[in-house]
Amino acid sequence: MQLEPRAQTLLKALVERYIADGQPVGSRALSKISGLDVSPATIRNIMADLEEMGYVASPHTSAGRIPTPRGYRLFVDTLLTVQHIDEQAAAAQHMRLPAQQPQKIIANAAQMLSSLSQFAGVVQSPRRESVFQQIEFLRLSEKRILLVIVDPRGDVQNRLLLTEVDYSPSQLTQSANYLNQNYAGLTFDEVRQRLSGELRQLRDDMGKLMQVAVEAGSEAMAEGDDMVIAGERNLLSVTDLSSNMSSLRQMFEMFEQKTGLMQLLDVSSKAGGVQIFIGGESKLVPMDEMSVVTAPYEVNGRIVGTLGVIGPTRMAYERVIPIVDITAKLLSNALSQS
Repeated sequence: MQLEPRAQTLLKALVERYIADGQPVGSRALSKISGLDVSPATIRNIMADLEEMGYVASPHTSAGRIPTPRGYRLFVDTLLTVQHIDEQAAAAQHMRLPAQQPQKIIANAAQMLSSLSQFAGVVQSPRRESVFQQIEFLRLSEKRILLVIVDPRGDVQNRLLLTEVDYSPSQLTQSANYLNQNYAGLTFDEVRQRLSGELRQLRDDMGKLMQVAVEAGSEAMAEGDDMVIAGERNLLSVTDLSSNMSSLRQMFEMFEQKTGLMQLLDVSSKAGGVQIFIGGESKLVPMDEMSVVTAPYEVNGRIVGTLGVIGPTRMAYERVIPIVDITAKLLSNALSQS
């Protein structure tokens, strides 16, 4: 819903004041900070309209109002003026992400996000392409086979297969040769699709082995996905997030389980650019009082992961957004050079 200009000005002033001091904002304060030449009665009427539309709410303990998640969303989408990080600050950050081992770069980026924002920084490790260059089967004992997967970079993944049939070494060699000659360089999803149409031409036992190998290989490659989190303890000093045990429990369950956070980062990477997830409106963020600002990063022009800042809904978005944006660019450059 498009707000008229005076309502936009008042909402912007209210959100900025609430972010700054965390106290409900009254009509008298708004008349001073908004710069509008209108009567207090007009301001009260506009604020009542904003409350009815769900952009602000009145806490029981105060006559003032605070922004709702919907109000924050309108603020960050249409009313926010993002600060620019100057060249000197950008150069200083670049010095902290030198080209080195990828995992060290990623850890440094998470720490950078945390130290600059004073909240928690998170970086999703680069997703490993589900592509194999070579497959081998090694018979360990009856009905126990070691699946060895080599990816295009030379990294090796192993998987233990428990089979219904006791395959001979020659059968294992034949199966591996078939997969390597026909499917090397493809993703496991592509192999799965092609195999389904060709299994009729293969012996049943051999086809079953290949199907099991493709499923196990796909799982093995997916296990490489992980994330690095830095600065969780910073959030303990944020009253909005640590004011009660229930909030603390939700917050640290998110960090411990990581599943929901990984899902959020995956969604962000598909959207492109800086994304802001505001707790109360997003099923991916477990708390109304929490927001996550994210951006994808690239290696050699291809998006491989996402990073972000986890903090309170009442954060200085105009400062955090450029921190996330520039760190994503710096991480992209450092990983592309490593």
